[in-house]
Amino acid sequence: MPYRDPQDESRRSKRYRDARKEALGLAAPFAKPMVSLNVKGQAHGLRIAIIPDTQVRPDVHLEHLQWCGKYLAKKRPDVIVQIGDFCDMSSLSTHDDKGSLKLEGKRYKTDIDSVDRGMHLLVNEIAKIPDWKPLMILTLGNHEDRITRTVNADKKLEGLISIADLKYEEYGWRVYPFLQPVTVGGVAFCHYFPSGIMGHPITSAKAILTKLHMSAYAGHQQGRDIAYAKRADGQDMTAIISGSFYQHDEPYMNPFTNNHWRGMYLLHEVKDGSYDEMAVSINYLKRRFTHDKRST
Repeated sequence: MPYRDPQDESRRSKRYRDARKEALGLAAPFAKPMVSLNVKGQAHGLRIAIIPDTQVRPDVHLEHLQWCGKYLAKKRPDVIVQIGDFCDMSSLSTHDDKGSLKLEGKRYKTDIDSVDRGMHLLVNEIAKIPDWKPLMILTLGNHEDRITRTVNADKKLEGLISIADLKYEEYGWRVYPFLQPVTVGGVAFCHYFPSGIMGHPITSAKAILTKLHMSAYAGHQQGRDIAYAKRADGQDMTAIISGSFYQHDEPYMNPFTNNHWRGMYLLHEVKDGSYDEMAVSINYLKRRFTHDKRST
């Protein structure tokens, strides 16, 4: 039997405990595994619009947020869900070393200002319709969580920066914490659904149905993946993973992987977990609301 250094075993055990503590702290810090909202709608079901990850940051095009707002104002869904990562917060990225060229010139306030600009473009179009007040839900993503993680890592920043700086609630969103699933019409919404003790994201729609046994929508992952199944009572289940609603390319991706689908979704007849999904691409929104006098 090979010799095992007790100190090495102790270090490995501590790393495991720390990893487990971190995973549980991210994936299960809530008193309830899901928050269920009872939203009244038509007898045939709700209409729910979903805005995937927008990754708003300085020096990227944001016109699509205004196109999205105009589209929503025309369709007037009962509920609007922003699935998280509305912001990018690249100034707080832990993927780049402090002082590196990639972080050169990136500032917290500049990030916050860009989020404010992007949110104004989106919500201003919704606010123009006085007789329409949709429920607006925002499930925080890992990029919003960069603020929380930064404060946890440096307690001197507590009270100086916070999620409140993003002004989401001021813009009318009902905000839910990172990885807190919210259920509307029998459909679970979350930035991503964690799995296993480490809380890694479930990366396929089919796996979401297998693990959650209910209809769901997640962002976080570029492109789109859709899966269908049935419950034991014969009711339809649909899961969608789609997390790219922006025009820019990501510098960490190559030309092939940057060539993914970008758009939003409108769910029709959402009732008891069943729905009909309709994809709305950024390309469509651009054609519809650029140089279109009917959209003004």
